[in-house]
Amino acid sequence: MKVLFCTDGSKISYNAIRNFSHWAKDFTADVICAIDWSFLPDSVSIEDSEFSVMCTNSADSILDYAETLLKEENIQLGKKIKMCGATVDCILEACSKENYDAVILGSNGKKGIQKWLGSVSQEVASVVKIPTYISKEANNYNKILFGIENSDNSPEVIRKSLEMLNLENKEIYLTTVYEVPDYLFLEGNLNTSWILEVRKKQEISAQILLNESEKIFSKLGLVVKHKEILAGNPSSEIIKYAQKEGIDLVICGTKQRKNLSKFLLSSVSKRILENTNSDVFLIRPI
Repeated sequence: MKVLFCTDGSKISYNAIRNFSHWAKDFTADVICAIDWSFLPDSVSIEDSEFSVMCTNSADSILDYAETLLKEENIQLGKKIKMCGATVDCILEACSKENYDAVILGSNGKKGIQKWLGSVSQEVASVVKIPTYISKEANNYNKILFGIENSDNSPEVIRKSLEMLNLENKEIYLTTVYEVPDYLFLEGNLNTSWILEVRKKQEISAQILLNESEKIFSKLGLVVKHKEILAGNPSSEIIKYAQKEGIDLVICGTKQRKNLSKFLLSSVSKRILENTNSDVFLIRPI
């Protein structure tokens, strides 16, 4: 397995590759550091300036430190990549040139307008077709939560995860969330028994979904520690559950978004990424 490890020299980015290494099967990591001076006006030329030399030296130092870190963590180093330009564009260009199995990034967790507009990790995850592992802080890399959707994609997300991750001796949690329509809470002539019947059918369907998902793990000799059916807003319930159980890694399926839709159209995986301290592994089914 070959991954692209993106670093800006921050502790958060180093936590990401360290955390990932405790989940993943054997892999080689190419390391990329982007020299981003895209914020400067087009009229400013810096290629031959002292600032350019300083940026280049800084990138070299970051890559050298990353190499040392990978050796300490017994991670096989591939190439060291230094690129100039906007960070997201550099990462996407690197991904287009190699057949990587995953991208590894750290995330600072944006707030306010920055959160609405999206971070580097969100933008990359919105575009790349390969899995994206995003980390915010060091953790115990022991508890993993699979968010199971009521769709045909969930089995593929699980299988893809199990191809890449070694979950022996890990605590595996499965959860699915069924949404409760707003009209169930309206007062009026709604039949209470009908509402209860709808809820019962939703719970039965959710239990079947979790049981079918559990079989995928069982066939590989992996034991699921706990299965949980939740009701409400999917992202909110998964975030609360992950916090309550002290989950280290959340696995989510995600869909590709284009242009401004990745900023304007919210999704379950996007909200989880924004609001949980757990690592998040986003996988787009083929």
